[in-house]
Amino acid sequence: MNARYPVARPRRLRRTAAMRRMVAGTRLHPAEFILPVFVKEGIAEPQPVGSMPGVVQHTRESLRKAAHEAAEAGVGGIILFGVPAHKDARGSGADDPDGIVQVALRDLAADLGDALVLMTDTCLDEYTDHGHCGLLTADGEVDNDATLERYASAAVAQAAAGSQMIAPSGMMDGQVEAIRAALDGNGFAEIPILAYAAKYASGFYGPFRDAAECAPQFGDRSAYQQDPAGPVGEALREVRLDLAEGADAVMVKPALAYLDILRQVRDLVEVPVAAYQVSGEYAMVEAAAANGWIDRERVIMESLVAIRRAGADMILTYWATEVARALS
Repeated sequence: MNARYPVARPRRLRRTAAMRRMVAGTRLHPAEFILPVFVKEGIAEPQPVGSMPGVVQHTRESLRKAAHEAAEAGVGGIILFGVPAHKDARGSGADDPDGIVQVALRDLAADLGDALVLMTDTCLDEYTDHGHCGLLTADGEVDNDATLERYASAAVAQAAAGSQMIAPSGMMDGQVEAIRAALDGNGFAEIPILAYAAKYASGFYGPFRDAAECAPQFGDRSAYQQDPAGPVGEALREVRLDLAEGADAVMVKPALAYLDILRQVRDLVEVPVAAYQVSGEYAMVEAAAANGWIDRERVIMESLVAIRRAGADMILTYWATEVARALS
């Protein structure tokens, strides 16, 4: 472009709301949103999550209501996280046909049909008494290969209960291949896998661990989740491996602090890319807004536009229903 001021005036295309709307390069749509929800066994009323204002641990009945509201708003999907009444070293609730997620799935499948996509997190941290994402060795290390068997069993149980998309989040090597083989071998070849392909050992997960009651009882998850300061190529390698193992879509988690990774993943792959706007991102905005420091609605929209602009086809966000309504 050779024109300069005063001939070139970029502000011409920003003068009015209608003009800005017409030339917008990034748009949000309710169907792109996935609502994370927590369902807890053995409670009579929804339990507020103190570190996530507006988010609750649902009962089966309140979950049904929240799912209906999400569907009516046009949200694309919901992803279930379970909080069982009993936890043990092997995470037995993860594949128990009568476990809280499986029971809730049957409720929602009967209620909603194909109104939105029912998705399930496939991991063990919510179900283990030690809070780690897999089975432990005698030395307290997570046993990668033994854990794969548990993930495979959990995925089959979730699919049998009505999950329409399996989302393994434990960052175990080979988890997608193990789950794909188990689903295919049990008559669920049509169920897609959304792989948490690039999941970082992030400080932004704290409020989630309150909601899911899954904080590690010792150590942390740095030995299996990615290092925030690690080489960029590691994330792309993880994505390639998951696709080679049969993933149908991939995810980057967290979102805002990893927009550079999200962009590189989007440029690399030809499958849908999701990004998880995690609990810490949500909590920071809500806390700042409650103190009057920011314009809450404006910052929510701006953050989602940033994630979409960086390349996300789908966004997991706790504001999914609220924003879907606003867009409608």
